[in-house]
Amino acid sequence: MGAGIAQVFAASGYQVSLYDVDQKNTQKGIEGIDKRLKKQVGKGSLSAKEYEEIMERLHLANEITAAQKADLIVEAVVEKMEVKQAIFAELDSLAPSHTVLATNTSSLPITEIAAVTTRPEKVIGMHFMNPVPVMKLVEIIRGLATTDEVYQAVYETTKKLNKTPVEVHDFPGFVSNRILMPMINEAVFTLYEGVANEEDIDQVMKLGMNHPMGPLTLADFIGLDTCLFIMETLHKGFGDDKYRPCPLLRKYVKAGWLGRKTGKGFFTYET
Repeated sequence: MGAGIAQVFAASGYQVSLYDVDQKNTQKGIEGIDKRLKKQVGKGSLSAKEYEEIMERLHLANEITAAQKADLIVEAVVEKMEVKQAIFAELDSLAPSHTVLATNTSSLPITEIAAVTTRPEKVIGMHFMNPVPVMKLVEIIRGLATTDEVYQAVYETTKKLNKTPVEVHDFPGFVSNRILMPMINEAVFTLYEGVANEEDIDQVMKLGMNHPMGPLTLADFIGLDTCLFIMETLHKGFGDDKYRPCPLLRKYVKAGWLGRKTGKGFFTYET
């Protein structure tokens, strides 16, 4: 998602430095952006000049010290609190005092991430939806200490990205995943209990509820490991067994059946 976030910022006129601890991932991200933009040029929805201008705004950062020149930093790493806290502590030590530190977390507490910094008032959640260049929504999540000024600045920046910002308070799963993930988990329970097969469960939700994608297909798209992690975050955060992850979801993750990214989940994909 980091590459998608970089793309929408660059397309909106911002200078962007893209950094990953593994430089191969950074290069892969730039190549993905290049491929998507060239498709748009081919379709006529983007001019060749616009393509060149967007690509010129994207810069490969070889070191995390690029944070020293940033006004806004958006983190999009793995959904593990200890990893995010380590990164935010490092970014806090590098970035100028005015810099806003944002996280693209899909479920982790903003307040807990902010607690490892000396600027909790400047830490905020910017939860983009995947795929970022296509999806309009961004959940803007205030931490306990996030100031109104920082919230308003991020809100206005989000609108400049041609996205729709929604204000959300700091609760497990926020709004999107607090509603979506239990639905997906219940679909997995329906499969686990033999109520219907994968195809028919998805058909019910697509044709009966007018969902564009069935919940099991969507789970495969998101990644079953990510779905499990978010359910565990909800279960731990609320202490309510209605958020208990389905045993079948755990089994698939342990088997390495994570969905599209591994070629197999509830459905099988070409890799």
